[in-house]
Amino acid sequence: MDFKACYNARETAKESVFRDVLEILTSTSSTIEQACKGSCGLADLDTCLLLIAECFRCLRNACVECAKNQHVMRHLGLISTSVHLIKLLHGIQIKEELLLTALRCSLQFLGNIAAGNGDSQNSIWKCAFPDLFLTCLTYSDEKIVTYCCMVLFTCLNSERVREMLDPGNLAVTLHILRVYKEQLESEWSVTLLELMMVKVSDKNSVISEEMNVFVRHAEFLAVCFQENCGAVLKLTAAADAEDEEALVTIRLLDVLCEMTSNNGQLEHLQAFPGLLETAIDTLRLTHLAGKQAVNIFTATHAVAGQEEISHPAVGFKSHLIRLIGNLCYKNKENQDKVYDLDGISLILDSCSIDDNNPFVSQWAVYAIRNLTEQNELNQALIAHMEQKGLADSSALERMGLEIQQRDDKLILRSVRKKPS
Repeated sequence: MDFKACYNARETAKESVFRDVLEILTSTSSTIEQACKGSCGLADLDTCLLLIAECFRCLRNACVECAKNQHVMRHLGLISTSVHLIKLLHGIQIKEELLLTALRCSLQFLGNIAAGNGDSQNSIWKCAFPDLFLTCLTYSDEKIVTYCCMVLFTCLNSERVREMLDPGNLAVTLHILRVYKEQLESEWSVTLLELMMVKVSDKNSVISEEMNVFVRHAEFLAVCFQENCGAVLKLTAAADAEDEEALVTIRLLDVLCEMTSNNGQLEHLQAFPGLLETAIDTLRLTHLAGKQAVNIFTATHAVAGQEEISHPAVGFKSHLIRLIGNLCYKNKENQDKVYDLDGISLILDSCSIDDNNPFVSQWAVYAIRNLTEQNELNQALIAHMEQKGLADSSALERMGLEIQQRDDKLILRSVRKKPS
């Protein structure tokens, strides 16, 4: 086997070179398979692993930006052979560096043959999803996990997004989210959260079985948000506008807002320890950051004709208020918790028109109504704040609320007009 020719195969190799590589991989697969079944020993495992890694290096290099070689390899069946071999290597259950190298090279090959080639992507998805991805995403080796994510995302399209988010396949999605939790520099988690947003927000397409799956994993998403929400404060610096951890936290908040907008998941998250407190604390920190210096968390009101603000944190404070409002919907315990944390004054202070937070006034209205519904303590607090000049009466009016005196008490009252 002329490995030098194979390394230069992108320009010079004939189909026969790839046939030779296929023959080596097939033979090696058969040897390993027999050893795993116990029919024979595999005394020379190191040599096999070195050979496998060298073959995949050749294939990996040969198919970079070369549709012709990609087509030949796919036609020869190298994709299915590679997927089968990866599964066999996983079954060896050793942690030698030679094994890890062989796995890394095999995944790099799949990533390269899939790049820009829809037919190869189809073949990989048919052979590899979900078993291969589940296998490789559980490795402790960071490179194997990263290369696996690369293959998966190269193959994704709208149809496969729906397939990934089916109840039986959500384990793949959650494994990638766990990768984010352990390796915060990973970029794949942002895309996965985008995909989850599409599914969760399209409530008409989510069947009851899928909802049950989302409920079971809502706690994991809540924990991710709680542990990493402070990263959003990095966005006060323009240089950190694309900080990976902060971007994931923003999308986690969006997913949690959508989840708590659905009755099937709301009750579960309303009782989740610390989630409401985290939302209030994060709102307080971002609100304070915007007052201390001019940044994305500073309330702004653009003049007519000014360009729309483009920044990943636009709307973040609005969504925090939305989440707080959702968590307090018909929930007396959470209503009282917001009172104890001085969250009501914080929401009122955040409700002015702000181009960095579209619809913040509307979400503040929604949150205050949920906080005061059948809760005299919160009603009295807002009424007292207005009387002392601590709450803007015009803001309350925009919310459809007014203060009335009844006997010796101040009452917060809705003045919403009934639809005609």
